[in-house]
Amino acid sequence: MERERLEFDVVFVGAGPAGLAGAIRLKQLAAERGREIEVCVIDKAPALGAHSLSGAVVDPRALAELLPDYRERGCPIEEEGLRDAVFYLTAAKALRLPWVPPFLHNEGAFVGSLSKLCAWLGAIAEEAGVNVFPGFAGVEALFDDAGGRVLGVRTGDKGVDKQGRRKGNFEPGVDLLAKVTVFAEGPRGSLLREAAKRLGLFDGRMPQVFETAVKEVIELPEASPFLTAPEAVIHTFGFPLGLHTKGGGFLYRMAERRVALGLVVGLDYADPMLEPYREFLRFKRHPLVAGLIAGGRVLQQGAKTLPVGGWYSMPRLCADGALVIGDSACTLNARRLKGVHTAMKSGMLAAETIAEALAAGDTGASALEGYRRRLEESWLGEELRQARNFSQALSRPPASRVVHLGAQMLSRGRGLVDPMPLHEDCSTLRPGVFREPAPVADLDGTLYLDKLTGVYLSGTRHEEDQPCHLHIPHPELCTTRCWQEYRSPCTRFCPGQVYEIETAEGGRPRLKLNPSNCLHCKTCEIKDPLRNILWNCPEGGGGPNWTIL
Repeated sequence: MERERLEFDVVFVGAGPAGLAGAIRLKQLAAERGREIEVCVIDKAPALGAHSLSGAVVDPRALAELLPDYRERGCPIEEEGLRDAVFYLTAAKALRLPWVPPFLHNEGAFVGSLSKLCAWLGAIAEEAGVNVFPGFAGVEALFDDAGGRVLGVRTGDKGVDKQGRRKGNFEPGVDLLAKVTVFAEGPRGSLLREAAKRLGLFDGRMPQVFETAVKEVIELPEASPFLTAPEAVIHTFGFPLGLHTKGGGFLYRMAERRVALGLVVGLDYADPMLEPYREFLRFKRHPLVAGLIAGGRVLQQGAKTLPVGGWYSMPRLCADGALVIGDSACTLNARRLKGVHTAMKSGMLAAETIAEALAAGDTGASALEGYRRRLEESWLGEELRQARNFSQALSRPPASRVVHLGAQMLSRGRGLVDPMPLHEDCSTLRPGVFREPAPVADLDGTLYLDKLTGVYLSGTRHEEDQPCHLHIPHPELCTTRCWQEYRSPCTRFCPGQVYEIETAEGGRPRLKLNPSNCLHCKTCEIKDPLRNILWNCPEGGGGPNWTIL
């Protein structure tokens, strides 16, 4: 097939905070040095920010470095002057901690909507001359004949039916060729997954581990006590997950009588019957939370995974013609519950390295290795090193967890064991442990939603007649071993009800897929105990359409 070929100096795959900050910084450096650098950013979302979701309490450190006048330029800030509170929840009570751990202090930070922030950054990138293409999914990394150098990325074909046949509106994908390709796909990027196998980017690293967050933005009534509470940021732990499952809840006050509310569940949990979305509903019904959101109305809902492995899970960050940044590089600081500023800084450091490499006419791995050095020597490297064993400690039993966390605080992150081991999320389920799910109170369709209503409020849409983007290499395992040992956990850990088990002829279970419900969180590929699900990008422009999350 003849494909159009477009050439750039640099292509960023992903228009999240890392990719956009990197693109903006490259253009700034080009202007300072009187050079022209052709920069392209592609994203699978239908519009900038539509696939971006985070808490988000934003540390503005990287933003202020990139755009010192970010306030004057209209940065979408929801709430400032933050005060914090941390609660331990039992099933019926909320016990406030008498002190907030130093790493959870949010002085100087602001509450924001990541979808709004990315749309705003995208507009600034376009003003700077960056070529920004939303609705174009990167589906294949391009390599030279020897297979060791990344040459660019191919975007997906559009107008292909479920059988792979071209429809009347068929448009072939485009080959975007670049001297440097930057993987900024977010957690568990499908392009990086395949490129890493070829280039060995994860060889010798600890496995990446993740948490799944279910989040809503709720409009509150004028009489809501949360609107006038002194604390704009609340974090919780304990109920509904207990102390043996990693995770916790949050409430962040926003503008226009809104609150961002969510529950984060560590995907190293052992109970095959646990359902993160059900636990999210139970969290909302806790007396503390229910009292703060009473009378509210859910405006948008979404879900995403968070890479929390930290320093020891980071891949090799550079290869011939390629760099890895942001959540793809595991730069999120799990201890501070923040990843926006770290993602932006990684993109900016990558941009500085790329600018030097382009000026020298050498974009090989040795020339791009300066990115790793810059990261290690920056405040980003210091911040990540101090949190390098945090997620591992949280995965320990409660008693030893306290000991390890205390030791880490006294030793700038080293703790008692350095590095502490990590176990891949897909390996932690206990087979044969079946129980009735925890009950959830009645759903009203306004404040307490079932999964399908949540999918509707995410704005998720996919072209129905397209190839399924969820590849199951061995479907027979789904209704034999997976059902027998785990009772099909995909039907529970997916927050969008993509996976269902039906009764086939003879009473046998049968897996049914609803790929049009997919929220693009990729929990399924990460947590599947048989490693039998591969998430690939659907046709560009499909997926959620978040505007305020």
